[in-house]
Amino acid sequence: MRWRGVPLDLLLAAAGTALDLMLSAKGGGSALLPGNEVIPMAVAVGAPMGLVRRAPLAVSLYLAAFLVFTDQVGSFTANTAQMLLCVAIGLVAYYSGWRPTCVALGAAIAATATNLADPGIALTTNSWMYSVLVPTFPVLIGTYLRGPAGRLKDGDISPDVLLAGGGVAFTVLSTWTDWHSGSQPVWVVGLFAVLGGLSLGVARRFPGLVFIFQSVLLIAADQYLHETVNTCLILMLIALCVFAMRIASWAWITVTYVICTMLASLAIVEDSTEVTAFRVAILMALVTTPVAIGRYLGVRQAAAEAERLRVRESARLAVAQVRADQLLERENIAREVHDIVAHHVGAMVLRAGAARYAAPEGPVADALADIRETGHQALEDLRGLLDVLRDPGRRPDMPADPAEVIRESAERMTAAGLQVELELDPATAHAPLVARASAARIVQEGLTNVLKHAGPGTQVSVAVTTTGQALTVRVRNGPPPTIIERLPSPGRLPSSGRGLAGMRERVRALGGTLTAGLDQDGGWLLTADMPIASPASPTTSPPAERPTGCITDLITGGLTGGAT
Repeated sequence: MRWRGVPLDLLLAAAGTALDLMLSAKGGGSALLPGNEVIPMAVAVGAPMGLVRRAPLAVSLYLAAFLVFTDQVGSFTANTAQMLLCVAIGLVAYYSGWRPTCVALGAAIAATATNLADPGIALTTNSWMYSVLVPTFPVLIGTYLRGPAGRLKDGDISPDVLLAGGGVAFTVLSTWTDWHSGSQPVWVVGLFAVLGGLSLGVARRFPGLVFIFQSVLLIAADQYLHETVNTCLILMLIALCVFAMRIASWAWITVTYVICTMLASLAIVEDSTEVTAFRVAILMALVTTPVAIGRYLGVRQAAAEAERLRVRESARLAVAQVRADQLLERENIAREVHDIVAHHVGAMVLRAGAARYAAPEGPVADALADIRETGHQALEDLRGLLDVLRDPGRRPDMPADPAEVIRESAERMTAAGLQVELELDPATAHAPLVARASAARIVQEGLTNVLKHAGPGTQVSVAVTTTGQALTVRVRNGPPPTIIERLPSPGRLPSSGRGLAGMRERVRALGGTLTAGLDQDGGWLLTADMPIASPASPTTSPPAERPTGCITDLITGGLTGGAT
């Protein structure tokens, strides 16, 4: 229990003590106890209520034993102990399971039976019924509040707590001075007063049952304790207001209105009262007021709920519209890519193929063949990209194994003039597919950057290894050879300037890190570390799922080794 709950515990202890002081001070002392026993007994019965939220079962057992003790010594504190015992076992049912609840209920029934039985008189059937029903009612309320209390859409119990607390405070403060004037025992009158106020706490969930309970209390007050009729009438009007708020059926509201009007007339109108049209109108207006207030609050709640539904539906439609716009934009991109890129790449492949058959054997023919094969691969990757753009939910298959892509990239860059030294650890085959695919893209991009910025003749070392829990990609190139400066330049390759940024985003998406910069020898070092799961055994096959970065892979470079 947090410190912020201590004020509430102190308030409960003070309320229990004050309740006994109000009851016992008016009833007088006990023949078996000293005359100044009122305050100590009030503290003894009320102070444990400060612990009722922390240890409800222990407080219930204490109050049951204390009830038996006060009954035997003839103290009026027994009335307070009986009421607080019902509150405590209700909290046991709310906070604890069925076993502690059964223990507390059994102790409460035994203590209540002892309190009801007069000395030397055996318990009758009615006494046993009272002994069982009185503790059972708060147990049912506590169990209900713990279980189906969430039936309300808002799920907030703050209004219930306020209704229950306000109801108890109103009934006790307005009726406690008259509890001794009736024919019933004080604790019975006080208990029903407390229960009448507490019942408002479940009025939002059981509006019909609470209205019936308040009606029965009003009839009983009119018959046995006429001084409390006004209090019971106000409680019934509050229950009618909550009923009108929670029940939208005008037929049921009319029935409850007629019942409430009849009961109010029986409680207010006496035999000597003159019935006039004006007084009848006043009475009907009095009962109409809580119905109007309840229906107004009910309509406000319904309007607020409709507004919440409208907002949720609008948000859903907005998301759907954004999704549709995205799909339309993807379709436009796919159309433009197909019309522009696919056309030029296709023409390049056809011209390279025609030149290949016309050219003699030699380096020129090999270069034309490589251009033709690269163009075919680019068209295949482009076709997959267009399919993904048109259908984002599609998961395209991996066109090639990442290890083969790395080897092919190294061979292609070697043919372009780089001196590539490749180290591919066989253990990387057991790494997740998404990590291996990203490693292949990083190797492609790294070799392409070396060719663009360092030029042919540069020595490059590529290492793809697994170290501990990470897959490491290392691309290092030496300084550009000085002889290149005296050779004819084939022209600078185009660059978007997003190569490193794209690789860094790819690695960061996997939870890894990427560093790039000059090394001590004047060359360039690119290192990427991507976390992977613990190395799988040789018998464990790698995952067959396509990584979620497929679209990004195809867009930023594909498997063709294109520069970004």
